[in-house]
Amino acid sequence: MIKVSDTAKKKVVELMKDDGFDASKDFIRVGVKSGGCSGLSYDLKFDNKKQEEDKIFEDNGIKIIVDKKSFLYLIGTTLEYSGGLNGAGFVFNNPNANRTCGCGESFSL
Repeated sequence: MIKVSDTAKKKVVELMKDDGFDASKDFIRVGVKSGGCSGLSYDLKFDNKKQEEDKIFEDNGIKIIVDKKSFLYLIGTTLEYSGGLNGAGFVFNNPNANRTCGCGESFSL
């Protein structure tokens, strides 16, 4: 399961609305792909279509969709939003990551 913090929820709802999505029925698609300075990187986008092997979760009123392969890397992750001085953006707090890079967008197991 993937959790969504209160600050991330607020920003997700705002951004989905700006992009023409409805947080009450559409999804955040979270995935993992090869790349980044640590070997794997996170991929986050909005979606309104479920694929056959996708897993769907809901936390804090936000629907999250994850492909089967990425799910194994993301179990227990919390999606946060940081608006700090080092730059604003979504942050993945992933307990499975052994190493992360300084930008927080890349990790390894």
